[in-house]
Amino acid sequence: MFFQYRCSVRYQWWQGHVLAVLDTPVDRSMRGLYPILATPFDSNDQVDVEDLQREVDFVIDKGVHGIGIANASEIYKLSEAERDLVIQTVVSQNRGRVPVVVNTGAPSTVVTIQYSRRAEELGADAVMIVPPGSSSEGTKQHFRSVAEAVSVPIFMQDVPTGPIPPTLAAEIAHDIPSACYIKSEAGPQSRIAEAVAAGKGKLIVFGGASGSMLLEELRSGAVGTMPHAVAPDLFRGVLDLYNAGDYEAAESTFNAMTPLLRAQGNGPTPLYLIKEVLRMRGIFTTNNVRQPAVQPNQKDYRDLRTTVEKLGIAG
Repeated sequence: MFFQYRCSVRYQWWQGHVLAVLDTPVDRSMRGLYPILATPFDSNDQVDVEDLQREVDFVIDKGVHGIGIANASEIYKLSEAERDLVIQTVVSQNRGRVPVVVNTGAPSTVVTIQYSRRAEELGADAVMIVPPGSSSEGTKQHFRSVAEAVSVPIFMQDVPTGPIPPTLAAEIAHDIPSACYIKSEAGPQSRIAEAVAAGKGKLIVFGGASGSMLLEELRSGAVGTMPHAVAPDLFRGVLDLYNAGDYEAAESTFNAMTPLLRAQGNGPTPLYLIKEVLRMRGIFTTNNVRQPAVQPNQKDYRDLRTTVEKLGIAG
C-alpha cells in the first residue's frame, strides 16, 4: 500500500486500485510582501551566488513574508542548470524562513510541468504560471495538467501578454483547488476587485506591477504584493500602516516612494536601475544585466542616486 499526492488530493493505492481519496489541505496562508528577487551576475556574466545569498538575507531581514523568483529575476535568460542553481541557492539560504514562489511558466504545458516539478523537487513552496495563449478551456486544462503533476499551490499570473479574465480565474480556482492564487497585473485595479468578488473566497489575489499601484491594489481587495526587491523595508512599512488602519500614514509613506518606483519602472532600462539600487544598498557587487538589454544613461543613474539618498536607504 502506498500514498500518491497530487495537488489537493491524496490517493491511497493497493495493487493498482484506489482504496480511498483523502483531501489534504492546500496552503492558502500566503499573504503580504513577496518581492521578486533580482539575479546578480558577476563581471563574467555568471550567476553571483554570494550576492544572491546576501539578497535573500537582506529581504528577509527587512520583514518580507515570502520570496519570488520570476521574470524580474531574468529567469527567462537562464539555462536550465542556472535555473536550478538560482532556486537551490535561494531555498538553501532561506532555510525555511519564508515561502519561496518560483515562476515555472513556459510556452507549452509539457515544459511548464517539467519546470514545475523541478521547482518543487528543489524546495519551492509554490509555482507561478503565465498561461500560454489559448482559449478559456485551454487555459483551464493547462492549469489542471500542472495541478495534477505537482503538490504545491499555483499562482496564476495575469499579465497583458497572457491575460486571465477575473471570471475565468475564479472558475479555475473553484475547479482546481491548488490553483488558488493569482498575481493580477494585466489592467486597471477594478480587475482585482472583480477577481476578489468572482472568487467568493476561493481565489487569493496579489498585486504586482512593480508595486507601483500598491494602495489601489489593497483598496481593491488584494492581500499581498510582488514588487521588485530593492525596497522591502519601505513596502513593509506601507503594508503595516495600511493593515493597522492608518491609511493616511500609509499613503504618505507610499507617496515618498513614488520617485523610486517611477525610476525603476519606466522605459527599457529598469533591470539595470533595480540592480543599481541593490548595489547602492550594499547587496550587489555589480549591476550587470544579461544582454540584450538597454543601458541607462548617466543622467538616469544620477537621478536614481539622488532619489535613493533622499529616501535614506543608500548603503
